[in-house]
Amino acid sequence: MQWDLITNIILITSIITLAVFVALGIYQWVTRGSIKKIDPELLWLPLPLALVAITYLIFEIFPVNFRPNGSGESSFPSTHVMVVATIFFIAMIILPRYVKNKTIRFILDLIMIALIGLTTAGRVNANMHWVIDVVGGIAFAFAFSEIYYFAYKKFKKSRKNHHAEHLQ
Repeated sequence: MQWDLITNIILITSIITLAVFVALGIYQWVTRGSIKKIDPELLWLPLPLALVAITYLIFEIFPVNFRPNGSGESSFPSTHVMVVATIFFIAMIILPRYVKNKTIRFILDLIMIALIGLTTAGRVNANMHWVIDVVGGIAFAFAFSEIYYFAYKKFKKSRKNHHAEHLQ
């Protein structure tokens, strides 16, 4: 089995998922006439993506370990796992706003969890990463999605309070 190819396809799938959310945000901006009227779930998408990019750069400059295949490339954290898991964790947070059917959401969540699992196992099986690399990728993704969740929730709450004050 060509694990490298499979994990690359999953990475592209996650990026397409992200592109759909970005397109929805742009659509909202254009149709609603203001960036302030974009749903907060979409408005805060750049935050975890910036954290992924910064993390990638830090570990490229200061590598922790190198790939088991002997290529000499930095290995920690697994960028594939970090990107795929960050995007899919965030998609699981965003979906309830747009997909009201709980069964469909549950199926989509299971698919995304399976794809994260395949990426994690696949990067190790492809001899591209050590187990600690993929664990690190998952840990960073979880942290970034939690930061995103709390930031957008706080923003949403402050926006709601601000709106309520103007109504009085």
